[in-house]
Amino acid sequence: MFRLLVSMIFLTACNDYLEETPDNRVDLNNLQKASQLLTNAYADAGYTFTEWMGDLVTYTVGTTKRPEHNQAYQWEEVIGIDQDTPTNFWNSTYQAIAHANEVLAVVDQLPGDEARRRAVKAEALLTRAYGHFMLVNLFAKHYDPETATSDLGVPFVAEPETEFLKEYRRNYVETVYNRIEEDMLAGLELVNDAFYANSGKYHFTKNAALAFASRYYLFKGDAENCIKYSSQMLGNSPDGFVKDIAALLQERVNTEDYVRLYTSPDDQSNLLLIRQVTNFHVSIAYWPDFELYSSLFQSNPFGAEDIRASREYPLYVRGENGVGAAKFEFLFERSSLTSNVGLNYTIVLAFRGEEVILNRAESYVRQNRLEEAIADLQVLARKRYGNDVVLDLATLQNYYSPITSDPQIAVLIYVLDERAKEFFHEGLRWFDIKRYEFTVRHLLEDGSTITLQSDDNRKVLQIPKAAQDVGGLEPNPR
Repeated sequence: MFRLLVSMIFLTACNDYLEETPDNRVDLNNLQKASQLLTNAYADAGYTFTEWMGDLVTYTVGTTKRPEHNQAYQWEEVIGIDQDTPTNFWNSTYQAIAHANEVLAVVDQLPGDEARRRAVKAEALLTRAYGHFMLVNLFAKHYDPETATSDLGVPFVAEPETEFLKEYRRNYVETVYNRIEEDMLAGLELVNDAFYANSGKYHFTKNAALAFASRYYLFKGDAENCIKYSSQMLGNSPDGFVKDIAALLQERVNTEDYVRLYTSPDDQSNLLLIRQVTNFHVSIAYWPDFELYSSLFQSNPFGAEDIRASREYPLYVRGENGVGAAKFEFLFERSSLTSNVGLNYTIVLAFRGEEVILNRAESYVRQNRLEEAIADLQVLARKRYGNDVVLDLATLQNYYSPITSDPQIAVLIYVLDERAKEFFHEGLRWFDIKRYEFTVRHLLEDGSTITLQSDDNRKVLQIPKAAQDVGGLEPNPR
């Protein structure tokens, strides 16, 4: 048995922690308190640090670079537990899971309305599943049906912390995925939007849960179920789940106003919003330069200007040549009413409708149902390149002919290209790099380059040092 987890990282606080309720405020003796506790079941740490590891950044001159930025950019083990580090994500996510577990341990015995109970239980199950899903996809190999039964995953924690230095072990990837699926489907069965009508989409609604299922089955390689759950969410009008960025640009008064509109819970494309403490939007450190940014957004099969109508503007410039998209609101929480210090935070879109459309399109491609894939991609293309744009197989084959003559591969590359543009700065590109074993090259200050090979072990984040040293968890190979 191995020993782990967040409560072990600060040993001096552990005994006190285990003697208290998880939020140090309430006893879970009714459904209202249980529901309130679940606001802490969404990790306040994000995974946008993967952007520094990916292929959409380069060395930029004059941008602020902290040690963790340099370490991530060079695929070294990131030392430290500050925000925007893998260790902070690990800690925060397991803390969130602990809150979900506290609710699940008592929810069936709490007094109250049965419909309310089912809704609370659904949210607890979905948050526990989502936390483990993100952990296993960052700190373990990508799911491979041939090796998932032997690849080490992460501990799946399904009970509250009740003892000091409790023993844990790394479950295999398949085991973790199976436990996630069990929670996710049970949560989907119970979720009830009536209880979250005024929540501002800061809780798992039915659509957010279906988007989670769409991503889960895509990553698992189960095209049939990805299509099934994506279709349940998208219904007969998938275009309603695509953000109309051109309209937002017309409505904006300034860049800050645009970002508020972009992340608004009133936008149908936004499915789950999470408040996250991060410096990512303040100092990205490694950005695209002007050349990389232009090549990403201005290259498309139509010769159309995506940028002028949608995704590239507005933008920020950092240093001499760093360029980034305006997607995150600059928010700040003071440590006290009279303090000038505190934490930067922002609102992150954990799930968006555009992802579900692209997930379904990719799954159609996997089944060689190219006409159906193109129909989905056409919906997105009209919102991003103009209403007069016509997407067809011949156009894609011609555009990608220097790379492939296989029509199925041509459509798949287009899906991945669109995903890179749509979720730029949002961290999802890293999972495509892992899933498709892309090679990544980074430019260094002296003009030399370093390479992350397609099968490089460093694509799997290292288990945090404290979890190895104190918890005894086996590290990932290097």
